Amino acid sequence: MKTRIIYIVALLMASIQLLDAQSDVSFKTICKKQVSVGEQFQVSYELNGDGKDFKSPNFTNFEIIGGPFTSTSSSVQIINGSVSRTNTQTFSFHLRAIKEGVFTIPSASITVDRKKITSEPCEINVTASATSSGNYSNNTSNSTNNNNKKEVFLKATPNKKKVYQGEQILLTYNIYYTIPISQLSVSKSPSYSGFWTKDISDNDGSLQQSSTIIDGQPYNVATIKEMVLFPQKAGELTIEPLELSCLAQIRQQRQRTNTYDPFEDFFGDVLGTSYTNVRKEIKSQPITIEVLPLPTANKPNSFNGAVGQFTFTSKIDKNELKVNEAFTLTLTVSGKGNIELLELPKPILPPDFEVYDPKISTTVKNNALGIYGSKKAEYIIIPRVSGDFTLDDIVFSYFNPSLKKYETLKSDIHAIQVQKGESSTSSAIYTPGQADIKYLGSDIRHINVNDNDLNITGVNFFMSTTYIIIIAGMIVIFVVVLVIYKKVNKFNKNQALVKNKQATKVAKKRLNNAHKYMISNEQNSFYEEFSQALWGYISDKLNIVRSQLSMDSVREIMLSKEVSEDIVNEFVELLNNCEYARFAPGDANKKMDELYQKGIELITKAEKHLK
Repeated sequence: MKTRIIYIVALLMASIQLLDAQSDVSFKTICKKQVSVGEQFQVSYELNGDGKDFKSPNFTNFEIIGGPFTSTSSSVQIINGSVSRTNTQTFSFHLRAIKEGVFTIPSASITVDRKKITSEPCEINVTASATSSGNYSNNTSNSTNNNNKKEVFLKATPNKKKVYQGEQILLTYNIYYTIPISQLSVSKSPSYSGFWTKDISDNDGSLQQSSTIIDGQPYNVATIKEMVLFPQKAGELTIEPLELSCLAQIRQQRQRTNTYDPFEDFFGDVLGTSYTNVRKEIKSQPITIEVLPLPTANKPNSFNGAVGQFTFTSKIDKNELKVNEAFTLTLTVSGKGNIELLELPKPILPPDFEVYDPKISTTVKNNALGIYGSKKAEYIIIPRVSGDFTLDDIVFSYFNPSLKKYETLKSDIHAIQVQKGESSTSSAIYTPGQADIKYLGSDIRHINVNDNDLNITGVNFFMSTTYIIIIAGMIVIFVVVLVIYKKVNKFNKNQALVKNKQATKVAKKRLNNAHKYMISNEQNSFYEEFSQALWGYISDKLNIVRSQLSMDSVREIMLSKEVSEDIVNEFVELLNNCEYARFAPGDANKKMDELYQKGIELITKAEKHLK
């Protein structure tokens, strides 16, 4: 009997472990979001477990160079004496882009513990083939080979150069090279003046490489950075070059001597060729974007600046409820476009409904075409009277750049039945025109018509010493409250002063978020949050619009505020370090910790000079 019980317990524990293992299994797709025609690249499927019966997707619109290539790896972790082992299987394909367009690679599938799981589909934007014009490179004069101008260059590729105001642009920075390069770092990042930007780079500190052929010359290609830009004004806007620094390995011809040197033959080839490391400064070409203003013809009154392709829905969690019982109205806008910048419409409610400020939540993802996601507003609403009510439809308008016209969406009409509450002693009957409201109950009292004598008893309080003291005290309190109210109101009206006072508080909040990402080793989220903390602090403290911020303007204004030049230089250096720290070699955790500590120290120093 005991043996049977032990067997059952062991079986249950094994089943629980199996379920836990299945819940932790992930099967993800790793691929580039943008490539050019003729470029060779890699698509990988990574499984953190043991699987079998891998089925590859259909790579229509792409040429398969090779694959699948299978590799496995395992790691062991010991935490508090508990040993855990993780196995990883990777299935890789080498592909070549053969034509322009946006193509979706379907999901791959694999079987894990008799359960079939699938990866996410991958959307790839294939652009026109790159050119190897010398304008893309700016090489150092130390180069000794005449062909160095074509050995490494940087190119910025927007997916479109003519857009409407508010329409998103996907900008990709690719480095092309035929020689070994290392120690890649950002020397100067563009300020993107006139654009709202979001960095969607997803390289986790490592660069995915592919290959392509330009003018008959094979090149290796690596994506350095991916940005989504939203132009905030009409006209011609110029994107400044991105400047990089790298260490390139250059081949040189050495003069042969009559004296035999075995070390020369060992380190050089039979022709006397040797290699030397040369520091190169390269930059992308400037890009001019033509931004068209939004048309004024047929512009709906409900338009609030949304640009893209969207859907709009509304729903309530209950249609029947009682007086003073809350229900939730949820408004959701989903689609591709400036999700984070758009403003949701507000519902129109009956006058006897009490509504609280909405809870706004935003979910944003990115693909080969840029940013997509949803924005949601949740309203808590409480009806205070009983009756039958109707929530009218809500209108949301946006500009569709693909169709070049405004589109208007309407939500559903919701009918709500509110019943009288159990604890309510009175109620109101609601009519659509709100013309008649009839109250029922026993809250009316008759006038006392009896001839009663009223006599004064005790001390007369009116105009007594205590009465005068109380009145005087109330007047003093009123004057003090009035003065404080006017000061606070004046302070709140001065938005620049409000931002200045709250700059440190907002920066500390973002630094705390960056610290959480640092602990969880989420490098991209850490660098984005840390960068936003620094730029946001400078914008609020110096009263500069975020889109007009640049290294030069920061330096000039901080010096005009009589900030120590050493602090200014440290601030500018920290902003630069934040841009290229993710690409620098070394311990990622150590780099994040050094940046985090330096950021706290500099903001503390700057706060003493920027009162």
